[in-house]
Amino acid sequence: MPKLSAGLLLYRATGGGLEVLIGHPGGPFWARKDEGAWSIPKGEYADGEDPWLAAQREFTEEIGKPPPPGPRIDLAPVRQPGGKVVTAFAVCGDLDLDGAVSNTFTLEWPRGSGKLKEFPEIDRVGWFDVATAREKLLKGQRPLLDALEQALATGAPDGFRSR
Repeated sequence: MPKLSAGLLLYRATGGGLEVLIGHPGGPFWARKDEGAWSIPKGEYADGEDPWLAAQREFTEEIGKPPPPGPRIDLAPVRQPGGKVVTAFAVCGDLDLDGAVSNTFTLEWPRGSGKLKEFPEIDRVGWFDVATAREKLLKGQRPLLDALEQALATGAPDGFRSR
């Protein structure tokens, strides 16, 4: 059974077009990586758990603020190269990023040192136009941008449910 992850792709329309909110993973493994490293706010959930509730919980944990209310589009799940299945929901809304702070995780660092160190799950978050987000996002999550654009262009066609 693959690991399950649920996330929220927050988007907004601006004078320059469509923007999405994505985050850069914290910790030493991602510190020097930018392109192809960012992610939508997401996290694992248990089989049988409501992925929509999990996506909202994970967004709040990783951004430090609850997701804004807004129209929701259920995007088709995507399988990342490592096998994890990501169920994502696109929500239209704006969010002021002042005061955004992520939860943390503990890691032995440097490896083998016996010293435990705390790192934020997301060390920075930002609004990006879709072209820039496509470069920054993990390869396995880029199809979510295509699905969002398709849903918005066609008014949520079959395969998408707007709520």
